[in-house]
Amino acid sequence: MKADVKNLIPDIGRVYLVGAGPGDPELLTLRAVRLLQQADVIVYDNLVSEGVLEFVSPTAERIYAGKRRNEHTLRQEQINALLVKLAGEGKQVVRLKGGDPFIFGRGGEELQTLAASGVAFEVVPGVTAASGVSSYAGIPLTHRDHAQCCLFVTGHLKNGTADLDWPSLVRLNQTVVIYMGLSGLPEICRQMVAHGSLPELPIAVVQDGSLPTQKVVTGTLANMAERVAQAGLKSPCLTIIGEVVKLHQELAWYEPAKTAALA
Repeated sequence: MKADVKNLIPDIGRVYLVGAGPGDPELLTLRAVRLLQQADVIVYDNLVSEGVLEFVSPTAERIYAGKRRNEHTLRQEQINALLVKLAGEGKQVVRLKGGDPFIFGRGGEELQTLAASGVAFEVVPGVTAASGVSSYAGIPLTHRDHAQCCLFVTGHLKNGTADLDWPSLVRLNQTVVIYMGLSGLPEICRQMVAHGSLPELPIAVVQDGSLPTQKVVTGTLANMAERVAQAGLKSPCLTIIGEVVKLHQELAWYEPAKTAALA
């Protein structure tokens, strides 16, 4: 990291931007575990599971900075300022984010603030929800017979409007993974069909992926909104669209009850 030497905060405090993975604490990296056990302060998000937090040192201060739909404990600007403040006090700070901090995690925004303030930082990647959740659901994101590319998008529609790049979402032989798309699912399904996708294109919605409370609902663009409503799914959910979803029944391996019994 390069910074103007004149503006550097004394190299005592440091921020570690750490990916917590999709939920299962056993998917943490060794580096992440070491930092959680050594940090002075943990600033963590809503999507960080309780199992992951069990690795935090009992002496560390915990600051919850979670965001839920229409409910922010701290605004992003406040989180940015908090990280600068804590590092300026000489503390070793772990900024803990669900999944990978550089994939729809606003990690880049936070690091820009740290860099501008002369705060030293490091990045520890995590298993992003797309790969972790799909793996636990038995849905390969790519497959030679079904999908030669994979597209990650955010389904958080601004002001409830459909402002996604629909032509890119409806291409053949690809898998589309949608983060934060549960509330906009009916509109997403409708728009994809309107832009050329077949109504019978397979789709899966996974709640609490990789956790003991995991639920997987499958269907098609035509009936998925109704199925999700009937199942009562709630955030956090990940949506997977494409022919690879057909493999779920054959490849589903994760049975939370049995896995817990073997632990």
